Amino acid sequence: MAPKQGSEGAPDAWLAIDPAVVDGLHGLRVGSEVVVLTWLDQADRDVLVVHPRDDPANPRQGVFNTRSADRPNPIGLHRVVIVAIEGGRIRVGPLEAIDGTPIATSRRSLTRMDYLDRLRRGRSRSRRGCSPSASAEAAGLVEELRQSLPE
Repeated sequence: MAPKQGSEGAPDAWLAIDPAVVDGLHGLRVGSEVVVLTWLDQADRDVLVVHPRDDPANPRQGVFNTRSADRPNPIGLHRVVIVAIEGGRIRVGPLEAIDGTPIATSRRSLTRMDYLDRLRRGRSRSRRGCSPSASAEAAGLVEELRQSLPE
């Protein structure tokens, strides 16, 4: 059975961090949003079409159009909030995973404002940056978006 999704009441969970990389937690704070990547080790890697949520009443869909763990490369992507930090353990929630699921990595989540600030500074997702004309266009877009966001 699939674990509950966040909107379905998925629980908080403790992430045990390998002692060799625990210094990498420095700077994380309770309340921070992070993205956790997991390896869905119990997934069936040969499945390509599923009934979403394993419900036969749902029409069959390709796995790339669902949140199914069964997929050729079963990497789980979980946006969670840090609830507690105790030494080499982080409590996050809500986490849609089965107890014992291996953690591949985690990183601080970019907020919409982080992304807009990067655009304003002339950087795309690429570290190479963007052309001056693209940068100017991005700056205009950023200003329009900022004005449309609630305070």
